[in-house]
Amino acid sequence: MNVVVGAHSRAVTSGFLKSVLQNGVGRYVCQLQRITFKFCKAGGGSRGVRNYVETHLLDFAAANPGVVVYVTPKPQIHARVVAEYLNGETHTVFIDKKSAEEIQRDVQSLVWRSGLPLVRLRKTQHTENPSIQGQWTPFTNKPSNFKVALEEKLQRPTS
Repeated sequence: MNVVVGAHSRAVTSGFLKSVLQNGVGRYVCQLQRITFKFCKAGGGSRGVRNYVETHLLDFAAANPGVVVYVTPKPQIHARVVAEYLNGETHTVFIDKKSAEEIQRDVQSLVWRSGLPLVRLRKTQHTENPSIQGQWTPFTNKPSNFKVALEEKLQRPTS
């Protein structure tokens, strides 16, 4: 599945927070597998990408030895970074007319991502194993005669 980062807000689905197989419990494994820089050699919109490749790319490759880096100059193409993750997801970030520092920030955010699709959180908490005891109410631990008296009081018509 190819996802364009920064897409319209309606394209972002809602869901619950997930992690990649408890990554980080034992040893952290960077989920980014491959990153490809596609840009034009002569285009003005790719000036920041060319600057990033000349100044920052070797530092990035040294800091992330588990990530394969491809640099693909093509004529007449919009500059973009394509990130491929271990779970098979592909994310594309368009970097036309961005400075080298902005591109560095975008690339670092791609490194930190898990590869899972971006979702709008429905709740701050979620469990896969809900309680079998039922949901708590204010009357959970009250005596049953109190519940009956309260129900009778609520059912009586007021005059």
